[in-house]
Order: sequence, then structure tokens, then C-alpha cells
Amino acid sequence: MIAALSAQHLQAAAEQALEQQRKVLTMVAHELRNPLTPISMIAGRLVRVPSEELPRMQKLIEGQVQHMSRLVEDLLDVARASSGKFHLDCSVVDMTQIIHEAKDICTPVMISHQLQFNSDLPECALMVKGDPLRLIQVLGNLLGNAAKYTPAGGTVCLSVTAEDGVVKISVRDTGIGITAKALPFVFEPFVQDVHAVGFNGAGLGIGLTVVRELVEAHGGTVTGHSAGDGEGSEFVVTLPLLNH
Repeated sequence: MIAALSAQHLQAAAEQALEQQRKVLTMVAHELRNPLTPISMIAGRLVRVPSEELPRMQKLIEGQVQHMSRLVEDLLDVARASSGKFHLDCSVVDMTQIIHEAKDICTPVMISHQLQFNSDLPECALMVKGDPLRLIQVLGNLLGNAAKYTPAGGTVCLSVTAEDGVVKISVRDTGIGITAKALPFVFEPFVQDVHAVGFNGAGLGIGLTVVRELVEAHGGTVTGHSAGDGEGSEFVVTLPLLNH
């Protein structure tokens, strides 16, 4: 009897894992296919468009290729994290400068989404040991998520404080929020809050996983908070400061 129950549990677990694998592959295929449609349409028109239109067409194609590249890089980062092969090129860096760079990179996204982008950033240097490109990636993922899940007319706030030997970075938005059911799992790979009001199914659900792995690789922490549907969300990253 015990052996039969164990076999049933193993079979159920295997079927669940297989179903999860199917869902992941479907999501990946869908997200990679989305940019291919406009690229294909533009490529078909290139021979017929006036020469003055070519730069605009080139820009559109480059934008879609960059989107695909980000998806692939996020997938590779998840794979690297699960196998313990994350490589960081660490040095002593000024986190204030990193945050300003991330803000400048993400400002056009906020404008295109018609969002108010507020920031409260320090003037003084905040020195940490880290990989500058990866730290910008962390902030870019958090700010990008905030823009993606905040309707036009909403607000995204970026604030930074330093206390007790750590720098604390907060990204807060007035977006669709996170349900209580989904909140404990937001950092797990391929998890999306399908029950949140306004969720449109976009993305693979791996951006926050990458954020968590990168932050923890830097000796820091990241937490997510939300009061629920339509109440916005806040993600807080803490990193250890040097010389404290």
C-alpha cells in the first residue's frame, strides 16, 4: 500500500513538473515570437518604402531585436543562477552614480508610458563593492516592471536612503498591485500574478528572479510589498556599504 501511494505521488509530481515545463516553453515561445511579427512585417516592406523612411524602419527593427536580446539574457541569467555560475565583475563603485545612470536609462520608458517619475536621490557618494553593469540591471528590471504594470497617468517613485551600514533603494508605484496569494512567490521563476486586476499576460515572469539572484550575489536583500489589487507595489533593495 505504501509503495503504491509513493508511486502515485511520484507520478503526480512528474506530471506536474511536465505541465510546468509545457507552460514555460509556451511562454518563452510566445514572448520570443512577439518581436518577430513586426520584424517580419517591416522586412517585407523594405523594398517598397521610400529611402527617407529607412532610418525609422531600422530603428523599429533594432528596438525589437533589443527586446529579444533582453529576454534571452534574462533566461540565461536564470539558468546561470540555478547552476551557481553567476559571474560578477566587482569593484568599488559609487551607488549614487549607478542609481542616477539607471534613472536616466529608464526615464524615456516612463515618458512613453505617460507616467510621472519622481525621485529622491542623495547627493553624497555611497560606496559599495559590486558589478556596476549588474547593479544597473537590477534597478532597470525593477523600474521596468513598475512602468509595465502601472497604467498611464500613474506614478513611479525611486528613493534612496543610507542608514545602519546599508544603502536602501525603494521602487514604488501606483500600479495594479500584487494579490496576497501571489506575493510570497513573486521572486520565483516564471511566476506571474494572473489574478491581479489589469494583468495583461506580458513577460516571462523571470525579471524579479534575476533581481533576487543578483542582489543576493552582492550580499544584499530584496523584498516586495503590496496592499493588494490596484494598490500598487514597492520593492526594496538593501546593499552593504563599505567603510561602515
